[in-house]
Amino acid sequence: MELELRHARIVVTIAAAGSISAGAQELGLPQPSLTAQLRRIERAVGGDLFTRSRSGVTPTELGSRLVPLLADLVRRADEVMAEALAASGGPLRLGCTEWTPPALRDALQAALPDAAVQTRTLNPEAAVEAVRRGALAAALVPLVPEPSGGAPGCDDDGGGGEPVLGRALIVREPVWLAVPQGHPLGARASVGADELTELTDRAGLAWVRSAQDHWFRAVERRVLGSSVPGRVLHHVNSHQEAMNWVRDMEVAALTTPSGALPGVTLVPVTGSERVDLVLLWRGNAVPRATPRTLVDTVRAYYCDYARSRPAYWSWIREHRGEFGELGRHLPQPVDA
Repeated sequence: MELELRHARIVVTIAAAGSISAGAQELGLPQPSLTAQLRRIERAVGGDLFTRSRSGVTPTELGSRLVPLLADLVRRADEVMAEALAASGGPLRLGCTEWTPPALRDALQAALPDAAVQTRTLNPEAAVEAVRRGALAAALVPLVPEPSGGAPGCDDDGGGGEPVLGRALIVREPVWLAVPQGHPLGARASVGADELTELTDRAGLAWVRSAQDHWFRAVERRVLGSSVPGRVLHHVNSHQEAMNWVRDMEVAALTTPSGALPGVTLVPVTGSERVDLVLLWRGNAVPRATPRTLVDTVRAYYCDYARSRPAYWSWIREHRGEFGELGRHLPQPVDA
């Protein structure tokens, strides 16, 4: 295997984050996937780059020599890309994960009339890397919060030669059960995370699950724990594909509400996970005022989308305390 820029970025991110789990969160990757990639990188360079422990990672002697060189490589590549984009006066490119609704692209263009907005759909790891190297000005990516429940607000990433990235939480989405329209489980007000498998097996529903390398696979593991649905008919690579299977094959799946399609009924799952939809941007790739415009526009669009799903919109309004980031885009409660 030849060492590539993306490999350098992986090493530098792990070093800056201080642990493989934190690096995986930063890159939007499942931890096992990042661990496997690091092992391949270490084989390519001829030795371990980090010493692992329960408290995190520390560079080995080889790592201490190579990490600064790799960080410099990443920094120089990012400078080249940023300079090229600035010189070309090119479009404002934004990335999304899973799917990019045309209405979202139109909303962004309307909010930024002086920019030529281009959108692109790609996986979280690729989106974060594209923002870091300057190929994208910003990206919407899903991140699974740590068990502590800390929500990412606006902050800076960096260190070890990494470019400064801004970050803002758009919305913290719940993970719900998707069942075919008209199925008896769809009439329930909610289901418990600990009874998902039993309920769907009792109802005779098979499942679709995410593919091994899809970002949502880690969410499913955390929701379902060690239990495995009795029948898994198919492994999907997007929420849209999963919802098509739920609708057409009458199976069950987990999804965030924004991944739902008509013909599918969503049931809230109590005691479940949340997925943070986060906007990342590269500080020197956009004008200073642009990130706030992007954040506000995406939050407003999300609320408009939620209104088109009356059951979900009612749930948001009933649990508005859990959606503080949507703030001024939610209707004010009426005093009794």
